[in-house]
Amino acid sequence: MNEFNEYVREVFSAAGDIVIRSMMGGYLVYFNGKLMGDICANELFLKRTPTSDRLLADSELRYPYEGSKTLMHVFDKFEDTALVSELLAGMYDELPEPKKSKKK
Repeated sequence: MNEFNEYVREVFSAAGDIVIRSMMGGYLVYFNGKLMGDICANELFLKRTPTSDRLLADSELRYPYEGSKTLMHVFDKFEDTALVSELLAGMYDELPEPKKSKKK
């Protein structure tokens, strides 16, 4: 795992459990078990929810990789720990529960 991923984990972990998993050349970011966004090429992208749209209104919408949905490009909000906590808590409530894996 690279330095940027560790930085994201450190900042976000103040708000809850953060897991960053390698996937398809990038990384998936999970907060308390829910997929919140991606890290691609040392850039953070978060899913759009009412909370992220409100708190990150000045963030650019981008495609982190070919074939993806547009996500919010987050680049300068890390120092505001109150914002990060409010953002993650709000997004957590708005994102769907993880799908249960089917066991045979």
